[in-house]
Amino acid sequence: MRLIKAGAVLAAAVLAGTLAACGGSSSPGSSASSGKTTALTISNENGALWTCDFSPFNGSDTLLSVGLVYETLDYVNPLQGGKVTPMLASSYSWGAGDKSLTFTIRPGVTFSNGTPLSAKDVAYTFNLIKKYPALDLPGVWSVLSSVTQTGADQVTMDFSAPAVPWFYYIADQVPIVSEAIWSKVANPVAYPDTHPVGTGPYEVNPCTSANITYTANPHYWQAGEPKVKKIEYPAFTSNNTANDELATGQAQWGAQYIPSIASFYTSKSPDFHYWFPPTVNVSLVPNLTNPLLSDVKVRQAISYAINRPQVSSLGESGYEPPANQTGIVTPTFSSTEDSSLVAQVGNSYDPAKAKSLLEQAGYKLNSAGVMTNAKGQSLSFTVINIGDYSDWVADMQVIAQDLKAVGIVISPDNLTNTDFDADLYYGKYQLAFYDQQTFGPSPYYELNNWLNSADTAPVGKVATTNYERYSNPATESLLNQYAATTSAATQQSIMNQIQQVMVSDVPIIPVVEAVDWYQYDTASFSGWPTASDPYAQPSAYAYPDMEQVLLHLQPTK
Repeated sequence: MRLIKAGAVLAAAVLAGTLAACGGSSSPGSSASSGKTTALTISNENGALWTCDFSPFNGSDTLLSVGLVYETLDYVNPLQGGKVTPMLASSYSWGAGDKSLTFTIRPGVTFSNGTPLSAKDVAYTFNLIKKYPALDLPGVWSVLSSVTQTGADQVTMDFSAPAVPWFYYIADQVPIVSEAIWSKVANPVAYPDTHPVGTGPYEVNPCTSANITYTANPHYWQAGEPKVKKIEYPAFTSNNTANDELATGQAQWGAQYIPSIASFYTSKSPDFHYWFPPTVNVSLVPNLTNPLLSDVKVRQAISYAINRPQVSSLGESGYEPPANQTGIVTPTFSSTEDSSLVAQVGNSYDPAKAKSLLEQAGYKLNSAGVMTNAKGQSLSFTVINIGDYSDWVADMQVIAQDLKAVGIVISPDNLTNTDFDADLYYGKYQLAFYDQQTFGPSPYYELNNWLNSADTAPVGKVATTNYERYSNPATESLLNQYAATTSAATQQSIMNQIQQVMVSDVPIIPVVEAVDWYQYDTASFSGWPTASDPYAQPSAYAYPDMEQVLLHLQPTK
């Protein structure tokens, strides 16, 4: 499974390239499974050795810098409905009509080199990523019209139109840098930032290709923090090696898939635990420009034909729960789910209804057992998938059997990640199996990416996120209304209507819910996030969430 992390990354940025995989590594400063350690070791298979670049504006480096070295204005918790924790901004307020947003910058904050943070640095950062759009990873300048310092300690952001959900990206996803340092950088886009200077709780000290050591920032503005004074982050290039480090207690914070986790990991020690909170949907994505898949009854039939609990059980070992057609990820966003719609359809498995819908659409089983219409067109499709994701390959085997039972034939085309992305973005597919990857503090963020026609493009051109090429003016109006209000009640009313769109139009077909991979060891550290205390997204690859985890942790001795 690909990593899910908070924030939006444009398709063009994904196409720009990936790190090359290299050889293995071992964990320095590790401890025996029966002992305790004062240094925290992270086990997260990255697939490559470290480059020792830490630019907070490079998508390949952000998980190593944002939240550790660099900080954002606020922390917005996606697991607690967008609960805001003030960070570099002590407060914020919306202006009239929700078309401006003013932040008051916290006094007494310094960068790790001892120089003070100011409102000027904040305004500079936002205007830097405006000047160099490649640095604007969350795309905030698609809604901002200006960012200015409006007082000794205030920064005001003006919008071209109300864009309330963008608070999350602006406050939580833009790392603040020092103007004194970055204004001297000749080419910020190519700047490797090998010696990062931020306001965060840690400094890099040192970095090698095999391991990054983070040590506590002596100038950190939160008194007494961080209590974890040292972090080791080995460059694991194999899941097996990374999993072994966790199972032997040599690493305390894990962030990857472990097969048979009970026998391999949790049975080894009462201190070993895991929690896999669902984040987004893994969906069967129809190309709506296909004349057969453009028929809503065909899409509805596909949804009813899939046994989602069985896909979860057989394809995902039960780790990733079954999704439902409303598109609401549960239990993460259960409070926003329209229970009446779930009772009506939910993740219903009803092959008989699927066949009935196809017959209503003019299809009959031919001699080969395939649904065919009067024109001789059969419901037979290829589905692109990522061959390296063994769980997705297994999912597709279950889905194929389910659809065959109602007369729909799908042939999996297991591609490399690069080839899959290209076909998906350019619309060169019939069906695709995919997760949106964009996770925010409400279902709006994922559903907006799927349903907003501003994010799509004609086949042959790159779609940003709306890969199925869905366009509906009524749905567009709902999304715009949601973005224009700060009223939770109004937003929920609109979200109920968007769920109805998912059920009626079936623009995509959610199958299972992707989760955050997260393992933790309580022998040496306490204060970990849990299902009963979800104070942050828990995976080590989630930024800036990992900062909240590290600020909650403390050694047990």
